[in-house]
Amino acid sequence: MTISTLRQIVELERKSASELRRIYKNLFNVSAASNANKDMLIPKIAYRIQELALGGLSDKAKHRLEALAKGNIKEAIKSKHSDLLPGTKICKEHNGTVHQVEILKDGFEYNGQKWKSLSAIATKITGTKWSGPKFFGMRG
Repeated sequence: MTISTLRQIVELERKSASELRRIYKNLFNVSAASNANKDMLIPKIAYRIQELALGGLSDKAKHRLEALAKGNIKEAIKSKHSDLLPGTKICKEHNGTVHQVEILKDGFEYNGQKWKSLSAIATKITGTKWSGPKFFGMRG
């Protein structure tokens, strides 16, 4: 983010509600609600400034958000496990035991051991061959 973008965002705090409504109208091409106060306007305007400077959400991210908004969680999380950030923990209850896997930069950690694939972990847990993403509910 450029200094100019940051400066624009920081300066929003100094603006009055009426000034912020004018900025909102310029950025969104619609008027803000007449009862919109500074606390409501500043985050929206700041996001839009960043969006214009850095680009908006990817189509994939938009699709996931739309699926979540519709309550379709399976559709929202349907993705390759490589989309998961290191440090993310995924859990699966199987036969009365909760199994937790942590995503690493170069694999997975389960029960203190490093694994190359979710499928290997799912096979270990169940004793039969499984698709790891399917077992952990990440694919239909």
